[in-house]
Amino acid sequence: MATLPVLSSHKVIKALNRAGFIVKRQSGSHIHLWHDERRTLVTVPYHEELAPDTLISIIKQSKMDKDEFLTYIE
Repeated sequence: MATLPVLSSHKVIKALNRAGFIVKRQSGSHIHLWHDERRTLVTVPYHEELAPDTLISIIKQSKMDKDEFLTYIE
């Protein structure tokens, strides 16, 4: 399993968009993305750098594993 890089919220949102997620709404500094086929909602806090635990939580919410998620990162 690959180690996770330090990522900004902007890069994570772009990766989720590539995976088929679309932005549904924003609540303050939290952006909510929806995937129709997976029927799942992912919440991403908008920060310069995401903590490793936060990134792991986002990956779990998206119902992907780390390796699959990393394929969508540029």
